[in-house]
Amino acid sequence: MTNLKLPRRKFLHLATAAAALPIVSRVGFAQAFPTRSVRWVVGAAPGSSPDIIARLLSQSLSERLGQQFVIDNRPGGGTNIATQAVVNAPPDGHTLLFASTAGAINATLYDKLNFNFMRDVAPVAGLVRLPLVMVVSPSISAKTVPDFIAYAKANPDKINMASAGNGTPQHVAGELFKMMTGVRMLHVPFRSEAPALTELIADRVQVMFATMPAAVEHIRPGTLRPLAVTTAQRSDALPEVPIAGSHVAGYEASAWYGVGVPKDTPKEIIDKLNIEINAGLTDTKMRARLAELGGAVLPGSPSDFGRLIAEETEKWSKVVKFSGAKPD
Repeated sequence: MTNLKLPRRKFLHLATAAAALPIVSRVGFAQAFPTRSVRWVVGAAPGSSPDIIARLLSQSLSERLGQQFVIDNRPGGGTNIATQAVVNAPPDGHTLLFASTAGAINATLYDKLNFNFMRDVAPVAGLVRLPLVMVVSPSISAKTVPDFIAYAKANPDKINMASAGNGTPQHVAGELFKMMTGVRMLHVPFRSEAPALTELIADRVQVMFATMPAAVEHIRPGTLRPLAVTTAQRSDALPEVPIAGSHVAGYEASAWYGVGVPKDTPKEIIDKLNIEINAGLTDTKMRARLAELGGAVLPGSPSDFGRLIAEETEKWSKVVKFSGAKPD
């Protein structure tokens, strides 16, 4: 009996060791990651808010992980060009996507895409949530959101609402406002935010839901009048401006940024990236720059960021369908 027990013990030991090999291998791979430079694909031009944030954080990640995190700007296609590049990349953690609100909006805005954002991009970490600001031209006498709603209802289809293009966060934030208040405004899309604000200042359009960094430089000198910020809390960048939700119950719209990787990227690598990204977001310089942009840090787990993407995709799907928006 003794001779039989020993081989059985050896067999069980070897079987257990063999079963553990894939786990040990994966953990070892994650511990070694990254083994070369990491490409971070950003669907926006150099100098834009996404680019600035990515470059700040990439410096922190390079220092923490010992490999260069290189920004690869792929503007165009409403961020779809950048997303496609990441979806097609090897799922080894060496290609990141600068994910944004656009991914959630585009899921409904575009009839045919070569990828499914929620299926093909694995969430890694949230970065920041940026408020928009409802601003009006000098000719609009309204000083509050209720004043504006009353004016708009008394003048249906006579107010031009500018945006940075069809399906942009600025556009859908305005469409959500229309949907929740019942006001009728004509949407006027521009190629980007700068010319839209120029036309707003010239009073050729009358209202816009602008990004905080772009709006503040016109608000502080009094060129444009802010009526509300669109997030659930007031912004430190404009603490005196109320939130739209205090007058339109449940209204909330914001631009958010995060990090994604190709699906099937090992969980161990995703978790390692998440830990290092969250650590980078605690950096004083990083927080100061985000505060200048009016942003609030979005720390959390990969599943936290995944929930945000799912909720935003469902939310903006309803708004896009309501507006009938189509890509430019």
